[in-house]
Amino acid sequence: MPEGQEQNPLGQAQGPAAQRGRDPALAALLAHVARGDQRAFESVYEQTAGQVLGIVRRVVRDPAQSEEVMQEVLLEIWRTAARFDPEVGSATAWMMTLAHRRAVDRVRSEQRSAERELRVVSAQIAYDEVAEAVEASLDRERVRRCLTSLTELQRESVTLAYYGGYTYREVAELLGIAIGTVKTRMRDGLIRLRDCLGVE
Repeated sequence: MPEGQEQNPLGQAQGPAAQRGRDPALAALLAHVARGDQRAFESVYEQTAGQVLGIVRRVVRDPAQSEEVMQEVLLEIWRTAARFDPEVGSATAWMMTLAHRRAVDRVRSEQRSAERELRVVSAQIAYDEVAEAVEASLDRERVRRCLTSLTELQRESVTLAYYGGYTYREVAELLGIAIGTVKTRMRDGLIRLRDCLGVE
């Protein structure tokens, strides 16, 4: 698909002109949603649910969880529409940012849940295996601590690439930034992680 185009919920490509034409209408609908207009929200839902689901699926992967997150995102749009500021960015960008953040939050929550289950299982296994599990847990804790030393953009780029399995181009599309910026941030972030972890 050519650069500068995105797919609408029906899978049809939309160029920059189509997106610009749609955004003022979405911004106006969000203004009505902020005042509690349910019909306006229904229109927003119909126009954006497919695109929100697409963003969420690329991060969460699991279809059932993606559907849940999509519903959470649209509920958040209903509750927080008043926070949208057309002076800061487009309505589409605002909604897709909410979708991406909520999806990343779900992935992180699932990871924490898996780690808690691992700790419970570790308490029931043989001594040598317990030692290995503890060492692995400490390594994860060190990585987590070092990740917090990165900037938000570095952390998101590294997390999506190394934990989510995304390519540079996919990370750039998800974060809405240039691929060169992603490469630079990831390089700087990995250097910081290497220094923090004491890797030679």
